[in-house]
Amino acid sequence: MRRNIKLVVSYDGTDFAGWQIQSEDRSVQGVIETALADLHDMPVSITGAGRTDSGVHATGQVGNFFTEKSNIPEKKFRDALNSRLPGDVRILSSIEVPMSFHSRRDALDRQYEYRLIDGVPGPAHMARFAWMVKRMPSVNQLNDMASVICGTHDYSTFATAGDTNESKIRRINHAVFLSEGPVTLFRINGNAFLWRMVRSLLGTMIDLGNRGGGADRMRGILDSRDRNEAGPTAPARGLFLTKVNYG
Repeated sequence: MRRNIKLVVSYDGTDFAGWQIQSEDRSVQGVIETALADLHDMPVSITGAGRTDSGVHATGQVGNFFTEKSNIPEKKFRDALNSRLPGDVRILSSIEVPMSFHSRRDALDRQYEYRLIDGVPGPAHMARFAWMVKRMPSVNQLNDMASVICGTHDYSTFATAGDTNESKIRRINHAVFLSEGPVTLFRINGNAFLWRMVRSLLGTMIDLGNRGGGADRMRGILDSRDRNEAGPTAPARGLFLTKVNYG
């Protein structure tokens, strides 16, 4: 009997060219499908909820695959796959879901978090997982700008060249900066995101804040729909896909 298995996946994206299978480069999808093929003695494909970029991490990526195996309990797929996966990818959970479930199309929203550290050098153990910012605007200043990007807007300003989405309209449910000791956490939740959109939004706010700008200027940049108005794109290493919601 064919079954549909949903996985929650965590990975350190440092040594990956992103989630999606690449022709030559190492990908998260690729190593999971290698483990699935070893488990099934045949090729098995997996669909991910989000196509994270090169160097981006995840603590709550979701994927699903179809299997004919009836002798493995749903929760045991986690252990069976982890025993075949490299150390920088871990399956956190595995459950059987309805055959109609699709990890990408059924997602209502996705949450990302970005970690920043004020000052250089930062703690050595954070070098792979945070952006060490030489000068950090205040959290209040950053939150004033973050309030501007919430809602439904055309985010063409923050769409990287090469983004193939015909529509640049997206809905951001919330965006907030939080101070957690030496770390400033940027949390953003939306129905979907353009290619490198989160990193472009963040890099623009940090740059604008350091140049004395605020919410009014951020609103003008957003409304311009002009990529040339955006600031530098934040590096990939601080970004994590943390949650995918299905209602």
